[in-house]
Amino acid sequence: SLVWMARPGMLFWKKRDSSFHPLGLSWVFGYNSSLAVHSLMDGEDRVLLYVSSHTVVIHDILQNRQFHLQGHTNVISCLCVSGDKRWVATADQGPDALIIVWDSYSGVPVCTIFLNHSEDGVCAIAISQDAKYLVTISAAAVQKVCVWRWTLPTEKAICSTELKPEFGYQDYVSFNPQNPHEFVSNSKTQVIFYLWVRQGQLWDENTAWLLSPQTFKCLVGQFSQSVFHFNNTQALTGTSAGKLVVWDMDDPHTHPKELPAKPHGVTATKVVSMQKESLTVLEVLESCIVTGDVKGQVKFYDGQLRLLTIYSHDKVGPIQSISFSTIVRDPPTSWSDSSNSVSLTLNRNFILSTSDATMFHVATDSTNFERIMKEAKKAVNAIACHPQEPFVAVGSHCGLLKVWDYKQTQYLVSRIFTEASIQCLSYDPEGRFLAAGFTDGSVYILDAISLQSICEEFQFSQGPVTHISFSHDSKYLATADENYSVTVYKRVLQNGSSCWEYLAGLDSHYKPIRSILFGVHSDSNEPRLLSLGEDRQLVEYDLKSSIKDHLVVTHRDRLEQVAVPLCLAWYPELSSESFFLTANNCYKMKLYNTTTKMCRKTLLGPTYGSPLEKMQILPRTSSADPQQHYLVYITKDKVGLQMLPVDGNPHKSSALICHPDGASDFAISHDGRYIFTAGGKDRTFMKWKVNLPALDAAAFLGGEDLIPFYNLLDGGREGRFFRELEDYFYYVQLCSQGINTLENRQVSTHMPLEEIPSVMRAIGFYPSEEEIEEMINEVKFSKYADTGEEVTKINLEDFIKLYINHRPALGLSMKTIQRAFQVLGYDNKKGDKVIDRGDFLSLLQCRGEQMTEAELAECLITLLGRTPREGGSELDTCDTAGAAGLTEEEIPAEITAEIFVADILGLPIAE
Repeated sequence: SLVWMARPGMLFWKKRDSSFHPLGLSWVFGYNSSLAVHSLMDGEDRVLLYVSSHTVVIHDILQNRQFHLQGHTNVISCLCVSGDKRWVATADQGPDALIIVWDSYSGVPVCTIFLNHSEDGVCAIAISQDAKYLVTISAAAVQKVCVWRWTLPTEKAICSTELKPEFGYQDYVSFNPQNPHEFVSNSKTQVIFYLWVRQGQLWDENTAWLLSPQTFKCLVGQFSQSVFHFNNTQALTGTSAGKLVVWDMDDPHTHPKELPAKPHGVTATKVVSMQKESLTVLEVLESCIVTGDVKGQVKFYDGQLRLLTIYSHDKVGPIQSISFSTIVRDPPTSWSDSSNSVSLTLNRNFILSTSDATMFHVATDSTNFERIMKEAKKAVNAIACHPQEPFVAVGSHCGLLKVWDYKQTQYLVSRIFTEASIQCLSYDPEGRFLAAGFTDGSVYILDAISLQSICEEFQFSQGPVTHISFSHDSKYLATADENYSVTVYKRVLQNGSSCWEYLAGLDSHYKPIRSILFGVHSDSNEPRLLSLGEDRQLVEYDLKSSIKDHLVVTHRDRLEQVAVPLCLAWYPELSSESFFLTANNCYKMKLYNTTTKMCRKTLLGPTYGSPLEKMQILPRTSSADPQQHYLVYITKDKVGLQMLPVDGNPHKSSALICHPDGASDFAISHDGRYIFTAGGKDRTFMKWKVNLPALDAAAFLGGEDLIPFYNLLDGGREGRFFRELEDYFYYVQLCSQGINTLENRQVSTHMPLEEIPSVMRAIGFYPSEEEIEEMINEVKFSKYADTGEEVTKINLEDFIKLYINHRPALGLSMKTIQRAFQVLGYDNKKGDKVIDRGDFLSLLQCRGEQMTEAELAECLITLLGRTPREGGSELDTCDTAGAAGLTEEEIPAEITAEIFVADILGLPIAE
């Protein structure tokens, strides 16, 4: 097997084949600086292991290559590495939390443990010195400690116990290197020692009391990390006051076969003041004790806590982890009088990682601190690709702006802005300028190569700048901010040289702006600017007519009735009609005519857990089919590809988890070969290689024509639902020809467009009047641009596509109706959300798509099953007094969501 034959460094012998996936992770930039960094290979090699979001990265620094261990769907919360550095255990927090043990030699996941949902994942993990056992501490409110024998195929822990809340939130755990049956954990205020035995026997904590300030009789500060002393009779705990608490263990056990009658005692015998600075890292390395602190100092002590040596550098921040090499160099002659074990320990190189996202390699023979990585220490929200060169610019909330050569994966240039946080970036189409928007509302226009400012910063936005974009001719720059304003800057000539100046701004929207988009007018080469907001307004501006301090609006169109549009893009010229594409929060994509703003098509979009947040058309590569286009998008946590034209076929779309805590932005390389995603608060960004043939193959295997759409129907092509749909389709043909006619029937494969609403309602989809109009217009004008003629009928195949694309993507849930009652109703005496009967009738007649009294009466009579009055006379649907009497009899004075659904609409309520 791969694991049996694996050797150190084998990961990089053969390139991982990602040809079966439309997107493959190519490189990860940045890492989680709150977790440890481990050195895997030593000597001349320098291979590091660290965590970036939900991915474990094995990074060969000298050879500039990475290998990625992918398997978690949530952000990795903790990790540990075995003593021989072969086995790596990782765990996460969130839905479907996992523990995975990896073989670092081959990259193979050798064990996966699926955790219970109620445990909320893992906050701390450790592996025993013999690499047979794992101990985990859950992240739940009531924490659970579990011991696992991961080398055995079992889903259950060997033993476990729940911790009392008085022990605090335990977030660090460590095994006794000399006894895998002992381990210690600590919170900020409490330390717990554990002893466990074989499966099936009970175990317990070895502390029976809570620690308090009186326990130590001095100020010790908060606990950071706890370890066992190499003498096997003591344990140590580091504190934020620069002290070490020394614990003495009476009669330590080695490998107990059963629990003793009473756990052996653990007593805090003394508190040793080591320094003033807070201790952040505490490790035991053979015959030395090593500490790291907030000043970036690393100190080595002997077993009696006597100082041996110090390593420090003024550029090193608070230390997060220390990882030592396993290969020991020849000790210097100056240490020849020391004991052999201490000399060997002090002669190991090590890797430092700091909480400000910097890594150092420390050579102990020269005390040289070599910085090998410096990444963003705060959220990464801004990313942009150069339009001509293989450069990607990334900005973070710590003010760090970096530019990388993504083909060579080399850092090129950086600049730090100390005034505010970078929120968005954009290159101009000529590649000369890089514009940056900041959280304080300022806008910088920089030289794209040197990152130096080419003019004074602008401060015209009243809130954080959220979007920034250049026009196609690089003459205009537009921004949007959190105060719902659009601001435009213009490039002008001054004294023979080009410079930028403020043109105008406008409070265009009353809800957050989701997109600003430059285009080109079809009848000229003038720039065209649009903005789209959550207020459902699409605003178009007249840049040519705009003057200083006056931004002219040419059109303001409402795009949606209920859904909220989230993103906007120009649609490729795939037909004689030009469109722009939107995606909304109901998983629908819509095509609008660029001139009339009329909705021409509604289509089912990708449904991968959350709606599309941003999208762009993928630039065509030289080897791509010139007739084939693709769309790139991100959802809340995924990046995906969509084949164009969009038609609702789910097999034409693919997505992968990129940032479980939320993807903030993305950019596409100028040649369309790579996609870059920014992870926001996970402080990373990722490079994805595009593999279009894999998506083409998936679409082909999904079936042609209507096969993919049949599979979206309940029961498929052979199901009951499809047979009912056929019956309704042919029934409306009978109705259109007259039910009682005696003439020969003309059986057709089409039905009139006017019957679309009736059939939709008959099969359980109840569109609004506006949705009905959009459906009919979609079919009626489907061929108008090509033939100039309107379509008056529809066949069954096109009707199925129309139904699938227009119906609610996730159905109508009870929660949606309950939310409506939360907004429209009030709390009655029982505490239920209710709507008054009079208000209910008034809302239906006065708000939204208003119903007349006659229409309301007819609906209620039909729904409540009342047709004739007593005495045989028909109830006139226009008789509002009869309707009022009916409502008083059948509808209660206070209506809950459940009454509305079950008693009025007559629909079943799911359990």
